[in-house]
Amino acid sequence: MNVNHILVAGNFKEEFKKKMPDQLRHEFRFLPVEKITGEDLDWADVYVGFQPAPDFDLSKINWVHSFNAGVNNYLELSGWSENQVLLTRTVCSFGQRISEYCLSYVLRDIQYHQEFHEKQRLKKWEKRTPKMIRDQTVVIYGTGDIGQEVAKTFDFFGATVYGISRSGSQKPYFKKVFDTAPSSILSRADWVISTLPLTPETDKMFNSSFFNQMNGSFINVGRGATVDEKALIKGLDKGNVQSAILDVLAEEPLPVNSSLWTREDVTITPHISAVTELDEAIQCFLETLRKVENDELLPNLVDVGKGY
Repeated sequence: MNVNHILVAGNFKEEFKKKMPDQLRHEFRFLPVEKITGEDLDWADVYVGFQPAPDFDLSKINWVHSFNAGVNNYLELSGWSENQVLLTRTVCSFGQRISEYCLSYVLRDIQYHQEFHEKQRLKKWEKRTPKMIRDQTVVIYGTGDIGQEVAKTFDFFGATVYGISRSGSQKPYFKKVFDTAPSSILSRADWVISTLPLTPETDKMFNSSFFNQMNGSFINVGRGATVDEKALIKGLDKGNVQSAILDVLAEEPLPVNSSLWTREDVTITPHISAVTELDEAIQCFLETLRKVENDELLPNLVDVGKGY
């Protein structure tokens, strides 16, 4: 693809200057997203930003690069297929960040951090032997870049790791990948971790039927709307779900009247497991630009038909 004009949604000129190679020949425009016009889109070959501009017209553009890993806000636009627009996303260190997030909460649980902190408060010297990760069974929904990085982390410490993906294709670091989780696997999983994107197929995929099969804890670092939150609460109440760590929610910020806030068996974090740092996002775009212009394989290419 021949790229000359790059439209960046945001006042990031100085940040781009720090990252751009001296020999870069492209012409840039940096504009607040709300001030981008149809003329700007006509001028641009590629649009770069966290979100689409108002009245975004895909017929005017050849390539869109999202500064986020998730691209739901872009996929809501119509015209991807008929206009043959390229869509790429930012991945970079997201997999490592998310895997460290998941690992931290698993360790918190199996090392009894909260229990020992409470005993300290009460000045009680009472021993309990921590568990080890090598004795844990982990089921990961989504076996793409992020899911594989999470699997790699737990596999390194000796956990038994299973994966669930639409294709069921075998991937590194998983003992086995299924296209549908057997109930026997779910029932013996100590941890179920979702890294899934939001698509029509995954919308409220984690429902009552799913949670009824569980006996362990649930971590969501994918998309909030993949979880039926009422069903999750019922699963927690019934004891099928031992605990839930939720970095993503169906509605963000989580409404103050949500019962999830006050549950002892739920941990809420404000969508921070994979925060996009601007410097890294810019570097990812510039690397993707180089690959696009050299017709190289794009590991961050989005299949708009699949939604990820």
